[in-house]
Amino acid sequence: VLFLTSSPKKINKEKIFDLKYSMLKKEQNMKKIFLAQIDTIAGNIEYNSKKILDNIKYAQEKKGELIIFPQLALFGANFENLPHRHKALFNLEELAFQKIIEHTKNICVVIGYLNKNSQSSIAVIQNQKLIKTLSEGYDYFDIDGEKFAISFNEVLDINKKNLSAIIIPTCTASKSGKEFELNKKFSELAITTKSNVLYVNQVGYSNDNVFEGASRVYDNTGVLKARAEFFKEDLLEITNYQGKISNAPQNIEEKAFENFSLNYEKDLDRTYQAILCAIKGYFDKNGFKKAVLGLSGGLDSTISAVLLVDALGKENVLGISMPTKITSNNSKQDAYILAQNLGIEFLEVPIAEPIEVFTDNLKEIFSTIKFEQYNKSTTYENIQARTRATILWSISNECKNMLPIATSDKSELYIGYATINGDMSGGFAPLADVTKTKLFALGHFLNKNRKEKNAIPQNILEKPPGAELKFDEAKGRTITAEEDNMPYPFLDEIIWLIENKSYGINELLKHKYIFENQNKISEEQKEEWIKKFFDKMQKAVFKWHLLPPSVIIDRHTINQNEYKHPIISKIY
Repeated sequence: VLFLTSSPKKINKEKIFDLKYSMLKKEQNMKKIFLAQIDTIAGNIEYNSKKILDNIKYAQEKKGELIIFPQLALFGANFENLPHRHKALFNLEELAFQKIIEHTKNICVVIGYLNKNSQSSIAVIQNQKLIKTLSEGYDYFDIDGEKFAISFNEVLDINKKNLSAIIIPTCTASKSGKEFELNKKFSELAITTKSNVLYVNQVGYSNDNVFEGASRVYDNTGVLKARAEFFKEDLLEITNYQGKISNAPQNIEEKAFENFSLNYEKDLDRTYQAILCAIKGYFDKNGFKKAVLGLSGGLDSTISAVLLVDALGKENVLGISMPTKITSNNSKQDAYILAQNLGIEFLEVPIAEPIEVFTDNLKEIFSTIKFEQYNKSTTYENIQARTRATILWSISNECKNMLPIATSDKSELYIGYATINGDMSGGFAPLADVTKTKLFALGHFLNKNRKEKNAIPQNILEKPPGAELKFDEAKGRTITAEEDNMPYPFLDEIIWLIENKSYGINELLKHKYIFENQNKISEEQKEEWIKKFFDKMQKAVFKWHLLPPSVIIDRHTINQNEYKHPIISKIY
């Protein structure tokens, strides 16, 4: 610019020198920071500390001045009551902590750990010295004259000027609508404090929670300047508070709907990636490699199979069709086509004969019982489901490192439309926090977005859901799930309103439903379904406590890691 002016001017060499010097000084002062987004195992100090040391070594080799790890990086997230029962873990953590201190030459390390009072704590280690610890609130530290704040609660009463950055190590789980809120919160924090914000999150699966990672940096004007990968380990390099911005799941950055909607597009990709991360983490950390599940030709088992293939590989998934006398040919064909499309091993194991033998034996037993019996019971239906579970568990016992999968979805679990030791039985339940209407949307999403397009037969996405456990002689077919209960859009809106708006019966009766807007149900029908819902939900609560390990997906859930509903209760 100095040489290309429109008119010749005398060049001030001192100004040029000052400009070059200031640019060189600025370049020298540009700190190289690393955000170490790692996947930990609760209580496995050796496993966690190795990852930490490997990341510190890499940052040192790259001349990094600061590396930040998530909350509880050393002990591991979701530790439950582990430290109370196994207090020796604190000794192991202390030894690992000292080793980490020894390996911090010429670098500053911010790391989360568990103190001996079982409090989540943060340590600041600089050049082989422990210079700061905190277990609540926030505090400050300096690196070469630059001031940093470190915070647990993200709400700072900043009393220092010229603060370079606020560091927030955390381990927060992925939930619907979270990304928009994170962007808004941290952007406002950066603007309010006039500071850069460094947010470092855990990644991976632990005890029903899946951590999304997506560690990030906002500059002091509130603009996102760097973001690590979603649902993957990542070591994000930051220079002058800028770096790569990884791709987010589709539509995740949009604001969540404030009212119930059947348009799930904003959350389908995140849901897909979160469940894949959960399956991979659960299987890997527990030593399982293969999965076996029943393929009924229905929606739940279909979506489960696709997710398992994408997480574990098609060579590690076994699908079993277990038809009875009332299983339709369409269902058997749909299951077969799905297995062929996915490329998984597939077996058909008819169960009509063992069910018949078992039922005949039970009838003799029932005839001798003096207690009052139901005019219509669910015995025959449950025998079918439990026979299938027995076969799956038997295969699991026979095959090395194989786990059976429970395929129940959130809508049916809410009202107990799932059989204990039947379709609820398994070592992992990937769909337990996904409603039926969202599963339909997820099915269409998978057909469109997976590498192998249209793996799910269209018939599965179009036919009414049903377990094919009861035959209706008058209609000449099995009874559908909606005929047994209520339409799924109606059911799923009730669930959404309870979880997100805390609605009770009175509020629900006054609420305008999607079906009502379409003039499909009367006031009488609406009242009947609502009362039916609460009656079934009350009786289903004990089943929630028997649910296999699963993954939390929605903002709110019946999963006991997020919500504990007492079994002994009568609120309606």
